[in-house]
Amino acid sequence: MFKIVMILALAIAAFGYEHEHHDYHSHPSYKFEYGVKDPHTGDHKSQWEHRDGDVVKGAYTLHEADGTERVVEYSSDKHNGFQAHVKRVGHAYHPEVYGHHEEGHSYGGHGHGHASSYAKLSQHH
Repeated sequence: MFKIVMILALAIAAFGYEHEHHDYHSHPSYKFEYGVKDPHTGDHKSQWEHRDGDVVKGAYTLHEADGTERVVEYSSDKHNGFQAHVKRVGHAYHPEVYGHHEEGHSYGGHGHGHASSYAKLSQHH
């Protein structure tokens, strides 16, 4: 009886394996969206992307530390390759530095000088 059960199990496994064949050269197609909106950390970002064959279109946004929003729209296809368009929305806001004034120098808070951004954005118009 055990041999019959094992033969049936192997036959079912083999039959199922052959019918689960994936065609990895089929027409690729997908859509997805993603977003985060965390009021505690100020982390606000989103992304979406659609693909139909060799054509991909998408965009992502994120809130920068200076109060602006970065918007990147992109596309890719066989004829034009990858193209991205970057926009900055809003006006940058940098808080004033408060602290001690000694001999014409302004120190921010604990005497460590001025803080600066960890990222620099070069935009070409």
